[in-house]
Amino acid sequence: MRASPLCFAGLLTATAAFAQSPDDARFRSIYKELVEINTTESAGDTLIAANAMAKRLLDAGFPAADVQVISTAPRKGNLVARLRGTGAKKPMLLTAHLDVVEAKREDWDFDPFVLQETDGYFRARGSIDDKAEASIFLSNLIRLHDEGAKPERDIILALTTDEELADSPHDGTRVLLEQHRDLIDAEFAINEGGGGTLREGKPISSNIQLSEKVYRSFRLEVKDPGGHSALPRRDNAITKLAEALVRVADYEFPARLNTVTGAYLQIVTRLDTPEVKAAFAALQAGDNRPDVIAPLSKKPGYNAQIRTTCVATMLEAGHAENAMAQTARAIVNCRLLPDENPANVERALNEAIHDPRVAVAPLGTVVDSPASPMSPEVLRAVEEISADIWPGVPVIPTQSGGYTDSRWLRKYGVPAYGVSGIFSEEGKSGVHGLNEQVGVKQLFDAKEFLYRLVSRLSVTQR
Repeated sequence: MRASPLCFAGLLTATAAFAQSPDDARFRSIYKELVEINTTESAGDTLIAANAMAKRLLDAGFPAADVQVISTAPRKGNLVARLRGTGAKKPMLLTAHLDVVEAKREDWDFDPFVLQETDGYFRARGSIDDKAEASIFLSNLIRLHDEGAKPERDIILALTTDEELADSPHDGTRVLLEQHRDLIDAEFAINEGGGGTLREGKPISSNIQLSEKVYRSFRLEVKDPGGHSALPRRDNAITKLAEALVRVADYEFPARLNTVTGAYLQIVTRLDTPEVKAAFAALQAGDNRPDVIAPLSKKPGYNAQIRTTCVATMLEAGHAENAMAQTARAIVNCRLLPDENPANVERALNEAIHDPRVAVAPLGTVVDSPASPMSPEVLRAVEEISADIWPGVPVIPTQSGGYTDSRWLRKYGVPAYGVSGIFSEEGKSGVHGLNEQVGVKQLFDAKEFLYRLVSRLSVTQR
């Protein structure tokens, strides 16, 4: 007999209990298989991953017509599957990406593409981002199918490629929206972007992502005749570029709040210092003078919420050790507030640099997308289910500093909510870095949380 959702929480108290349930054993198997398929851009293959996950659904009895793998290029694959409901409501989309960032074996303490379970953690590249949520959604969809669920709306699963690449023409979510909209059209989507924060092993906050900053990079370039390094000039290309980068680093965009960041900071600053609380109160009242809000600006997490930010991320210069550079280039990556005009950012950089020899050129494509509305249905479900699993932990609306594929969904009119239920210690998850890891208990808690959330939002009957 399957444990009810309320009783199931009791099973999460011991790691040994996880493998006892056939459903949990299946999830482990799916998670291990997906994590161990290399899906990096350099050597990986998301088409292999998409086909492997499609096979899982077909083996579970999903009709072939409801499981589609869409490839746009070699090694690029997307999976779209559908659990059909009564059609009383518009579909719900569950989405996660299959690709992962690069991981060099020589840099890690273990093989990043072999799932480790050590000291209460699952460890591997993609163990969180984003193969955790991809595996959970797939496993839970099979669970609902096995239980004979009859949701009031179709539940669509989309596992996509190239989310980690800033301007890929094969970004799966974009391709599906632009070329196969009928396959994933939904009333709303649940995606990555929100998670929970642990402090000394205890959950302290759970996030629901409603918006994200806009990604825009600029190339700074200085041209120069160069010359022999034995006859140096202070106005050489590298020095001029360095001066420009210092000016960019010193420049602060004006601070301001929006609906999402105001709600977020209202909650998180309550437990902060009196200085931080006073700075937030001033900004909330419309006073954004740098000296007044300095306590907020000095904290990178808060600073990223209240203003557009730019930082140098790449450098390239010179052609010979004994010659002055003829060209010096840098990439400055900016994260714009959702309603920031990209042209104004470019103008501000030029004004801050104030040097005609430094050419500033925008790169890539700006993806403008509005914040998702604070849906009472979604927010209430997240809050109530969270309260059952993590009593007393607040659910906080957030604006992400990084981007997710929710930007494409929002741009094309599908409200997206970043919700995962995956809790981790700040700075210790290794996401996009070394030795990525997630707590075993935290992952299984998230699996049950998302099962209940999807059931609730689809008004599933059995």
